[in-house]
Amino acid sequence: MTETLSAPPPAAPAAVTAPPAAGALTVRPGRWIDGWDPENPVQWEREGRRIAARNLRWSIFAEFLGFVVWQLWSIVVVSLPAAGFAFETGQIFWLISIPALVGATLRIPYTFMVPRFGGRNWTIVSAALLLIPAIGLAVAVANPETPFGVMLAIAALAGFGGGNFASSMANITYFFPQREKGWALGLNAAGGNLGASVAQFVVPIAITIGAAVTLNLPLAGWIWVPFILIAMVGAALRMDNLSNAKADVAASLAALREPHLWILAVLYIGTFGSFIGFAGVFPKLIADQFPDFSAFHVGSATLSLAFMGALVGSLARPYGGRLADRFGGTQITIAAFAVMALGALAVVWTLPLGNFWLFLGLFLVLFTASGVGNGSTYRMIPTVFALRAGAHNAHESAGDVSSQRKAAAALGIISSVGAYGGFVIPQLLGFSKTTFGDYTTGLSWFVWAYAVMLAITAGVYLTLAKRSGHRI
Repeated sequence: MTETLSAPPPAAPAAVTAPPAAGALTVRPGRWIDGWDPENPVQWEREGRRIAARNLRWSIFAEFLGFVVWQLWSIVVVSLPAAGFAFETGQIFWLISIPALVGATLRIPYTFMVPRFGGRNWTIVSAALLLIPAIGLAVAVANPETPFGVMLAIAALAGFGGGNFASSMANITYFFPQREKGWALGLNAAGGNLGASVAQFVVPIAITIGAAVTLNLPLAGWIWVPFILIAMVGAALRMDNLSNAKADVAASLAALREPHLWILAVLYIGTFGSFIGFAGVFPKLIADQFPDFSAFHVGSATLSLAFMGALVGSLARPYGGRLADRFGGTQITIAAFAVMALGALAVVWTLPLGNFWLFLGLFLVLFTASGVGNGSTYRMIPTVFALRAGAHNAHESAGDVSSQRKAAAALGIISSVGAYGGFVIPQLLGFSKTTFGDYTTGLSWFVWAYAVMLAITAGVYLTLAKRSGHRI
């Protein structure tokens, strides 16, 4: 019997893989995204906007908790005497200001964590670090015998919350096109800044409600632990890492050599530094100047109106960014410094009158102007760096990848320098109180500082805008 071999069937035609659509994104394990380009209008409208908005929401929540932890001591110190602690005025101002000092310093390395580990990954880690100062505060304030050195060390750890701002802002700047950066960064920052207000609103209520005899001061730390855990899980499940968010050491060094980085950093000390500095010291100012108005009793709970300063400053920030998107950051920043100078001057003139409601109203104007200035000054940064890189329309275009990376590094460095205002302002006001016996002397120094910063903004950036033909 002979076996007949039939010819093998023809091979099936190879599957034809369609080339990826222009601007298509690739998602790898670990929620890494390749091919991200928010300046591509097709990609942005098809999927980019949705992804960016989702990352922005969780970034805001994590940064919000960072500001909560960062500002916990600003409101806790007001209650320390009632809880049995006996610290001097100078020590109290150190507890207020040391978180700002550490947070400002941490912002420099935090800026480079996103390119190194990814925005999602670092948000998980930076949120987890908040557990240390929150739990540490709860343990420390439970015992009035806790030494001042231990309290100061734990307050310093609250600086982890201040560092979160730099990494969060550097991350979000990669997600949005240049034309929408002002609003996106403003929302991200405002959502974070609100943490200062919420901490000052919630803590007095939490530690007094149901406390018949003594304050339940450890709750000031414990109540935030569940929210921090939610932020960690949410970042892990809903945020993304961008592969093009790479650290560019050469660009970072170039940013440090850029004179405009340091000029903008000085301006940011005046805007954000004022916001975070006054937010930290505001509860103490009210308690010292108007003890009868430092706490309002609502049933069994206590309410402090100090939260209103950080609240209005936070809410004003995105509008500063949006106004800068439309008119240019320079003009909005000039207006903000003018209002801040006049507001501080009005506080100096009226503080001897002893009118709490006038004092509160003038400080709310000061906080609002600083919030607007935060947004407008921060919006100027990518515009200035795009202009220096030769972008055709720096207000609308982010420039090439190198200039974007340089701008991202600059955002972190400037935010770090600006945050030192949170240390300087309480220290200066504490020095004014212990040396001159009042706060008006220290406040008068800020009037002159705002006038100088207004002159710098006008002299440098109005001139640059006119010379270049671009809005800045």
